[in-house]
Amino acid sequence: MKENNMEEKESRNFIEDAIDEDLKEGRYSDVVTRFPPEPNGFLHIGHAKSILLNYGLAKEYGGTFHFRFDDTNPTKEKDEFVQSIIEDVKWLGADFGDKVYYASDYFEKMYECAVSLIKKGLAYVSDLSADEIKETRGTLTEPGKNDKNRERPIEESLRIFEDMRAGKYEDGSVVLRAKIDMSSPNINMRDPILYRVAHIPHHRTGDSWCIYPMYDFAHPIEDAVEGITHSICTLEFEDHRPLYDWVVNNTDWEKKPRQIEFAKMYLKNVVTGKRYIKKLVEQGIVDGWDDPRIVSIAGLRRRGYTPESIRRFIELSGISKSNSVSDQAMLEYCIREDLKVKAPRVMAVLDPIKLIIDNYPEGKSEELTVPNNIENPSLGDRTVTFSRELYIEREDFMEVPPPKYKRLYPGNEVRLMNAYYVTCISFEKDDDGNITVVHCTYDENTKGGDSADGRKVKGTIHWVNAGDCIEAEVRLYENVIDEEKGVLNENGELNLNPDSLKKMKAMIESSVRDAKPFDRFQFVRNGFFSVDPKDSGGGRPVFNRVVSLKSSFKLPAQ
Repeated sequence: MKENNMEEKESRNFIEDAIDEDLKEGRYSDVVTRFPPEPNGFLHIGHAKSILLNYGLAKEYGGTFHFRFDDTNPTKEKDEFVQSIIEDVKWLGADFGDKVYYASDYFEKMYECAVSLIKKGLAYVSDLSADEIKETRGTLTEPGKNDKNRERPIEESLRIFEDMRAGKYEDGSVVLRAKIDMSSPNINMRDPILYRVAHIPHHRTGDSWCIYPMYDFAHPIEDAVEGITHSICTLEFEDHRPLYDWVVNNTDWEKKPRQIEFAKMYLKNVVTGKRYIKKLVEQGIVDGWDDPRIVSIAGLRRRGYTPESIRRFIELSGISKSNSVSDQAMLEYCIREDLKVKAPRVMAVLDPIKLIIDNYPEGKSEELTVPNNIENPSLGDRTVTFSRELYIEREDFMEVPPPKYKRLYPGNEVRLMNAYYVTCISFEKDDDGNITVVHCTYDENTKGGDSADGRKVKGTIHWVNAGDCIEAEVRLYENVIDEEKGVLNENGELNLNPDSLKKMKAMIESSVRDAKPFDRFQFVRNGFFSVDPKDSGGGRPVFNRVVSLKSSFKLPAQ
């Protein structure tokens, strides 16, 4: 157990304070936390907060972390989601060992608990329809009305409940309800449904069950079975805590878990809800739950985010009881800070035009040694080739430049990064008036980017050697939502950004030819890029832009 030293950290969150108090008072002798996703979709950035919080607390207190699937609703759950969630949790660094827990492993225990509640007179079988139950539930200002089945004899409820399990009832015909208080100011306590009939195969138990427990009944039992001490969940479950405690207290557990709620993570103008992501996937607006434009953990991983950057983002977002909205720019700041010292820098031209050095010897090629990352010398150097024909960015040449334009234009001299000074002498256009070739001369006494006579140039541009560069697809991403309009329009539909994905054919230096999926690079002046694991192959990598190089975001003063 961790020493309860309140001065060991500069600041502590309210959950740590609560755990400290529990340990001090002897309510628990250790700490056991859990992350319990339902396998009905892919996880998103908000789930990362819960994963890292629960895992971090267990690690901080020298306790145990359980990774459990809350698979009690077979109508939406799939093995595809199970596997993706396992991969996400591992990738984020939450170590759950070799053990994965499943709520479905406890179906028999849950059934036994339901039977015990019936025998105690605390649960009954109801044949009211779903609409009738809703009508008699009451409102926030009016109490509910007792179910006509509320005083059904215990023996009769037991018999019907057994028949429900035996498959003798149709879906929706009967339910098991808790008998609590239909006049409770907390609507969740007004005889909530504990079990429903659903003749649907389960992804793990198959056709063994045709009745399934409701989440509010199953979850506290799962926690109690596993010996969870602190059930850390988000604020929407705060009103459900009395029911959580009621289930735990009335199903006779020696070691009772404690539920504590924290504020969810919200990102401004970003889609995180599974319902909306599912719609994006089903309508083909994105190419799956791992599309790099959405903030599913799989999407962020595919785009090129690192687990370290997400952990840093969660840390900066903090833990509180008050709902707040984080800026996606802070998430981008975290990956930018992580990659700027990790990613080797290479030259890539995203919108290429040919540059020909007329006075450079034809057929000649030379090698230049350049640093991989000037901020991290430990990454070493690499060799790039230079020849008479190169590619440069289209934006780095203008026929008639505006004032203060420092790149190539007729008569101007610039530095080719790590190579030579060149001066533009002419250019070529196609029939549509587009620049196709820029002609220059070079000064052979400026190798390495400095002149022998001490003259200076104001502009430096990057380039790639036309003779050995590779052509690759690059993908530039923007938010899938139109940020100026917000997430939803007046009809409740998503305000989609038509420019959320732009594909380009780029020319990239040959050093990336053998890049593997998830290899990350800084493309000089263009941003950080990562090799797409899904669409790359056959020696033709596809690069996703993780994030641009610059941002207006700044960390708040500490």
